[in-house]
Amino acid sequence: MEQARADHPVAPWVVDLLFGAFVTLAIALIIATDRVDRAAGVMPGIAAYAFAVGFGALMLIRRRTPRAVLVATTLGLFAYYTMGYPAIGVAVPVAAALYSAAELGLLRPAIVTAVVVVSVSWYFRFRGGEPAAYLLGYELISNVALLAAAIALGDGVRSRRVIRRDEQERLTREAEHRMQRQREALARDLHDSIGHTMSVIALQTNVAAEAIERGDAAVAAKAVGIVRDTGEQTMRELRGTVRLLSADDRATDPKRDGADDRADDHTRTAVVSLRDLDGLIASAAAAGLTIRSDVDTQLDRISPAIDAAAYRIVQEALTNVIRHAHARNVHIALRQDGGTLRLAVTDDGRGGPIAPTGHGIRGMSERARLLGGSVTAAEEKAGFTVSATLPVRLT
Repeated sequence: MEQARADHPVAPWVVDLLFGAFVTLAIALIIATDRVDRAAGVMPGIAAYAFAVGFGALMLIRRRTPRAVLVATTLGLFAYYTMGYPAIGVAVPVAAALYSAAELGLLRPAIVTAVVVVSVSWYFRFRGGEPAAYLLGYELISNVALLAAAIALGDGVRSRRVIRRDEQERLTREAEHRMQRQREALARDLHDSIGHTMSVIALQTNVAAEAIERGDAAVAAKAVGIVRDTGEQTMRELRGTVRLLSADDRATDPKRDGADDRADDHTRTAVVSLRDLDGLIASAAAAGLTIRSDVDTQLDRISPAIDAAAYRIVQEALTNVIRHAHARNVHIALRQDGGTLRLAVTDDGRGGPIAPTGHGIRGMSERARLLGGSVTAAEEKAGFTVSATLPVRLT
């Protein structure tokens, strides 16, 4: 409905009514001012004006049956001249029908109709004794020019309408693509956050269970406290994610500027930050890891999306260490090298090949790739290293 209003600011039936009125008045005026009949003292009959009304009335159905309007206008014009009524030319009655047909995509029928009308008109006027030089040099050229202009105008209106529709569809697809990217980002956030939390909780519940069996209440209480703190932190992140899902729907507006959309999408993903790295390290350390971190960067210069992605990559790498590596020590290195942010998470665990169907490394790689970076994972002599390269700022 909105697209229809955009294409036709005025109701179509109003346009058609005005179009029909113009055709009727133009033909009626030509009939009324015919010099030949007036010189002979003959006034045009009402039947001639009835043709003018008929030509105009056809404009009221031009959208529904453009082919029928073409045929009816052509036959009506031939019938008008057969009955000997005052000359009205061929361009005015037929031009409106040709324009309507071309506007509705019937370009070939419009051209064929124009050729037929001009050819028949020229033939009978030539047979009627009019000079061939006059017919070819003036009448033919002027009629062809007027009819061609009507067809070109109608086709131009149709082309602009198609371009507007295609542009609207393109913007709608881009908006849907932005929404899909946003859903994927949220899904990755949920996977990373909940996966890390569940790994810590699973480990600490085992510690608490063993401590309870031994009767070591202090160790059990500490493990339960870690479970509680980890759960609360994850709930805070989930509430942030819910706020994103409940936020305004500006991202679905196809009229928004692409750069603004990109910046807004990236800003919305910044639920977490490298400023929370200490809490992440503490959570992983509670799982029995000894973690050393070397951070050499200015966090306020990093784009929010890069900041959040770097945090998630570190979080997923630590989750994989807790789940699979059987490591004791982890080294986190984070430094800014000009316009590039480089991070590496290295453990001293058992290493091993990368699981081809795992979601961890793949998720980290997709996250980095969408932001113009990359992630590599490699087995070391003793342990495993996840490295990431990201741009410091989004351009």
